[in-house]
Amino acid sequence: MIVGIDIGGSTTKIVGVDGERIVSPIMVKASDPRTSAYGAFGKFLLENGLELKDVSRIMVTGVGSSFLDRDIYGIETTKVDEITAVGLGGRQLSGIDDLVVVSMGTGTAVIGVQGSDIAHIGGTAVGGGTILGICDKLLGVRSIDHIIELALQGDLSKVDLSIGDISSEKISNMTANITASNFGNVSDLATPADLALGVINMVFQTIGIVAALAGRARGLKRIVLTGNLSRMPLVREVFDDIAMLYDAQFIIPDNSDFATAIGAAIYGKGK
Repeated sequence: MIVGIDIGGSTTKIVGVDGERIVSPIMVKASDPRTSAYGAFGKFLLENGLELKDVSRIMVTGVGSSFLDRDIYGIETTKVDEITAVGLGGRQLSGIDDLVVVSMGTGTAVIGVQGSDIAHIGGTAVGGGTILGICDKLLGVRSIDHIIELALQGDLSKVDLSIGDISSEKISNMTANITASNFGNVSDLATPADLALGVINMVFQTIGIVAALAGRARGLKRIVLTGNLSRMPLVREVFDDIAMLYDAQFIIPDNSDFATAIGAAIYGKGK
């Protein structure tokens, strides 16, 4: 078995790849990258009834992998470029060879995959960190679970200006419900739930538009969403609107939040 570990800024994800089988994706939270890497690996072995001898290689990626300077528990440990891991993970999970892979984490990276060519197209600093930071200052709420709980009860019409607010007719291919201005119509009666929904909607729309335009520049319509944000409620609704506007197809595969760790392990299979 080859184990892939994605060491992020706040979470570490680990997954095993045994042949074509993905084994027991696990996520742990820890601020120290070394602690989280070793802790995640130990938990992975324990929960799967494995021993050190059952793992042939460990492939590490993510921003925290730079802090690892030795093999983990004596097992050959190799670092994988994060862009490569994201691209391979998105391709593996979707089964698509030519696509855009979007890694939605604290910020957002956009990667183009065309056959064996994997390249960083660009991205945006808008991401999960944006949601947490704005909601902290705007609402006094920093727990992502609480922010989501609020947003699910929100009314976007009390926050955003829509096409229907400014025109009685359809504009281009934009229907009345399409956002014309994020936070452009904030009501004095807007509740914390309305504001939380407005923040999430703004972040998702920004990511979706950046990804769709990146794909258009490469002639790629199929876009795979990965990372923690890809598993949030409301993602499908927002990205479906963007897909219609930009003639794109957004795909959220199973285990999308573990795509980078899976990509790292897949890279190890070819070495």
